Amino acid sequence: MAIKSLSYDHGFIGDQIVSTYVSLGCIEDAKNLFDELPDKDLVSWNSLISGFSRVGDFGNCLKAFSRMRFETDMKPNDVTLIPLISACTDTAVLDVGKYVHGFAMKLGILLEVKVVNALINLYGKSGYTDAACLLFDEMPLQNSVSWNSVIAVLVQMGLAEEGMRYFIMMRKAAIVADQATLVTLLQACENLGVRKLVAAIHGYIFSCGLNMNLAIATSLLKLYANLGILSASQKVFGEMTKPDAVAWSAMLAGYAAHGCGKEAIELFELMVREGVVLDHVTFTHLLSACSHSGLVKEGKYYFKIMSKVYGVEPRLDHYSCMVDLLGRSGLLDDAYKLVKSMPKESNSAVWGALIGACRVYGNVELGKEVAEQLIALDPSDSRNYIMLSNIYAAAGQWKNASKVRALMKEKNLIRNPGCSYIEHGNRIRRFVTGDQSHPETKQIYKKLEELIGKIRNAGHVSKTEFVLHDVGEDVKEDLINKHSEKLAIAFGLLVTNANMPLIITKNLRICGDCHSCAKFVSLIERRTIIIRDRKRFHHFANGSCSCGDYW
Repeated sequence: MAIKSLSYDHGFIGDQIVSTYVSLGCIEDAKNLFDELPDKDLVSWNSLISGFSRVGDFGNCLKAFSRMRFETDMKPNDVTLIPLISACTDTAVLDVGKYVHGFAMKLGILLEVKVVNALINLYGKSGYTDAACLLFDEMPLQNSVSWNSVIAVLVQMGLAEEGMRYFIMMRKAAIVADQATLVTLLQACENLGVRKLVAAIHGYIFSCGLNMNLAIATSLLKLYANLGILSASQKVFGEMTKPDAVAWSAMLAGYAAHGCGKEAIELFELMVREGVVLDHVTFTHLLSACSHSGLVKEGKYYFKIMSKVYGVEPRLDHYSCMVDLLGRSGLLDDAYKLVKSMPKESNSAVWGALIGACRVYGNVELGKEVAEQLIALDPSDSRNYIMLSNIYAAAGQWKNASKVRALMKEKNLIRNPGCSYIEHGNRIRRFVTGDQSHPETKQIYKKLEELIGKIRNAGHVSKTEFVLHDVGEDVKEDLINKHSEKLAIAFGLLVTNANMPLIITKNLRICGDCHSCAKFVSLIERRTIIIRDRKRFHHFANGSCSCGDYW
């Protein structure tokens, strides 16, 4: 109607039509119409620049800015520069961002809070956190967005402690935290892994009256689950009045990670009854829970009906879960057939789910084939070579194991050492195999020797087959007794109260001997031990593990 009546030459209407064309992806139409506008003012140019920025068209955004500068005598303002800086941030074009920064300084609009906030975001996300912090510190007056921006970029760049420091400064400045602040802080807590800090932030959330905020509550639920405190996750979820699909999925993911398959299935069935929209993420967590609990029958059932009943077509993640489930159950042939029958090309996650089972069940031939597939998919991933070498070593094929190790050395592939982490005194203590770096080393090894003696008397026999080196049995036993998990357990028993669970995180999968050892220690010492390895959580209590020895 506007074009028919030729009223598009009216500034406001013309600007709106140009913006609409840009948002619809009709870039050439937008440019042509913009060129036809007779009275283009600063608002017109700003509208065009911000339109291109919103749709992520950095090239046309920059061209429009350049045209404005060189074809007109208009002076850009903060509304001009902010979308340009945002476009630089989204496309990681720091050089142009620096130019805009200098231009803002030259125009005298660097004191505009919104401009500085955008620049903090730009420098922070580009890895220049010092520059972002300097901009923030030099601001005469920061608003809540300024504080949220500097905290967010620090946390996102892995500087969680520094982000926490700025949050403390924010509180001293009497700035009230909002949803954005608290979700970022919870991410920082996960990066730091300090549970006492999480409890403090949880209390602060209550004091701000934001405990019923769904986004914050969901982040808190995820955090507790990831830190091994599933009971706290359940409590947070139970306090939600109307959880959305994201919250339901987060709780389902928590059950999956902790190997609570039956609880996951109960939650899933409740989701169905409550009319929650189910998607591919829901079924990934459900099948993962079945995999971590050995629920083969149930896993097969839900995999079968997910498309027939719920209209969710299986993706690679779902196939990976099923291959993992079948492989862990010793059904290697079925797992292999499933991989081969997939309508989609298998990826490293699918093949990786099978190779672990080959290692556990000693299927060298299949393990070799799977490893070759994985190496072809990603020749630079050292884990594939290590797994193949371990399969050969477990079968006593030391020459083949040595050849694989030599190939790794030739390709300059380095294996990440196994590390275990435990919290004490508001710090995270790190242990590696045979660690001698701690001030309490003598006490730790004395406690460990005492534990080994106790569990041997209780019937524990070292599983030296998990030492994949061609050495004598006595050397194997000495090596396996100094694994990082055992050192962390000994340290934890020394420094924590008797009623406190030991919560340990490991960067690799827990070995069978450490798994057996943790069960015996939980019985002898009457302590709950929770170990999170690369795959899942293990809850040890009264001589048994929540995984039912199925991991």
